[in-house]
Amino acid sequence: MAESKGKSPAIELEVGERTVRVSNPDRVYFPARGETKLDLVKYYLSVGDGIVNALRERPCMMHRFPEGVAGEKVHQKRLPHGAPPWMETVRVKFPRYNRTADELCVTEIAHVAWAVQMSTVEFHPWNSRRADTEKPDEWRIDLDPMPDCPFDRVRRVAHTVHEVLDELGAVGYPKTSGGKGIHIYVRVEPAYGFSDVRRAALAFAREVERRTPDDVTTTWWRKDRDPKKLFVDYNQNARDHTIASAYSVRGNPEGTVSTPIHWDEIDDVNPKDFTIATVPARFAELGDLHAGIDNDVYSLATLMEWAERDEREGAEEPPED
Repeated sequence: MAESKGKSPAIELEVGERTVRVSNPDRVYFPARGETKLDLVKYYLSVGDGIVNALRERPCMMHRFPEGVAGEKVHQKRLPHGAPPWMETVRVKFPRYNRTADELCVTEIAHVAWAVQMSTVEFHPWNSRRADTEKPDEWRIDLDPMPDCPFDRVRRVAHTVHEVLDELGAVGYPKTSGGKGIHIYVRVEPAYGFSDVRRAALAFAREVERRTPDDVTTTWWRKDRDPKKLFVDYNQNARDHTIASAYSVRGNPEGTVSTPIHWDEIDDVNPKDFTIATVPARFAELGDLHAGIDNDVYSLATLMEWAERDEREGAEEPPED
């Protein structure tokens, strides 16, 4: 699929009850196979229920690539100018800078399609919703391999995470990161602020490290981490920290997708297999593997007790970056 020399004519798509105009639909966004902007829109429409479920009512940062993923990436907190009146936003505050931003707030698939029209490739939602943006309802376990960490180690740690979650009575929903890691999401009661959810996530990470000391590190400074280990990145639960949502495409030439998986797929999964070319058929067959996440709400009370225990024993809480 070759990119045309000039701009291709805009087209209009009927998306639910909305009409979304897609300009320059033939611009190549993913050079590995030649998928275009229109291909990206069609991908998101094919996983519509899944991406809306992942983003619903959350402030969402857009990672935009106006010239395709080979060009410059723009991190956009504010909804771009020119949005139609049916687009929805939620206002969030940034105390460090004494500013606010009206961020994208998805409630229907047309909101996603319009964002893609504005060159959004990746969707990075908050772990709180607009009903109370200061109280997260999602605890995120980010298994982030260091540069020399093999994926087999990521798999082993994911099994340990599953084991600890089962002992806690928490239900984890795993997905590939779209890169080299695995994310596990747990729905939680929106009863704590970001700092406490981060403390709970750190206490959990330390427990995983205790059980797999040869595989895992919770060392805060990157320069001090063993490059062969896996970092359980508890800081992804800090305020205004976001990671790619379930079903979000990643901004790389292959168009990999952060894809929900079953726990029993962990040992065989290859994240590179999940792309905008392959995930639509998987979604058509399996549906949204995270569809039930709102039904499995966990209380962080036990993890808060673990955090207090660790702090009594002298563990320090690293600074938020």
